[in-house]
Amino acid sequence: MSTMADLYECVLFTASLAKYADPVADFIDKWHAFRYRLFRESCVYHRGNYVKDLSHLGRPINQVVILDNSPASYMFHASHAVS
Repeated sequence: MSTMADLYECVLFTASLAKYADPVADFIDKWHAFRYRLFRESCVYHRGNYVKDLSHLGRPINQVVILDNSPASYMFHASHAVS
């Protein structure tokens, strides 16, 4: 993660609630690789799913990649996903 943080702007974007995800992120991110943390309130609720709308990040969408295990989470930007 520390190498990734040196090369990229890493953002933790989870559909989990902050009260659960923040302590886990604190535990796994010993290198402070994540510059930002986004939680469920940053997602869009769409057809029963919390979707991570990458266009809301304020970054050029052609420079954004999402790593996620749930296709529903990135359904708005499937071509940017590595799952």
